[in-house]
Amino acid sequence: MSGHSKWANIKHKKDAADKARGRIFSRLGKEIMVAAKMGGGDVDTNPRLRSGIAAAKAANMPNANIDRAIKKGLGELGDVTFEEIQYEGYAAGGVALLIDCLTDNRNRSASEVRTTLDRNNGNLASSGSVAYMFKRQSHFVIEGENADEDKLMDLVLDAGAEDLIVEDGVAEIWGEPSAFEAIADALAAAGITASEAAVTRRPDNTVNITDVHTAEQVLKLIDKLEDLDDVQEVTGNFEIDDSIADQVNV
Repeated sequence: MSGHSKWANIKHKKDAADKARGRIFSRLGKEIMVAAKMGGGDVDTNPRLRSGIAAAKAANMPNANIDRAIKKGLGELGDVTFEEIQYEGYAAGGVALLIDCLTDNRNRSASEVRTTLDRNNGNLASSGSVAYMFKRQSHFVIEGENADEDKLMDLVLDAGAEDLIVEDGVAEIWGEPSAFEAIADALAAAGITASEAAVTRRPDNTVNITDVHTAEQVLKLIDKLEDLDDVQEVTGNFEIDDSIADQVNV
């Protein structure tokens, strides 16, 4: 979320459990469906579809699932109607949240998001009060032996990346949305597989969380929001202080 490597480690532990439950595949499939519905099934002329497929492949989503999602979006397997909605809110400690949804029922989404915020030390914010704190960026995560600054630096910067953060065996690459394909192609050409690849949002500034209780409240709220079927992504403007990251129980 914030680009902070300690949080990246926590997030990837959570994502491993998410994948086991199929939650990630469901979200990726919905994104591909909407991308195909809005821009057609040709990846050469539909950058959103290209990004969605790249993210799905980074998550090891089976090709059959990807193909089925595209066909649903094109109406070949029945009409699909999803609406994109973004909610803005706050979590404990003044952490700002962007909550992106794809839904076939706007009223249901609004009710579920509001209730989840209210029950978990958060609150819904007015439109525009949070969104300006974030910018859209290409984001890649590299783990393991390839998370090496010397190996990645020239490679990704030449491809258009703006920032590279390497810590504790996790590398995060950030760049403009327009650089997504070039960075993805550069990594692929070098034989490097990203564990996460997407155009997402990055906060301009972050709130540093320095106590375990607040960290757990924020992470619990995000987890509850991500459990909602209509929620595609939750982005927060926080960092977790190194001294407490290992104490957080999520």
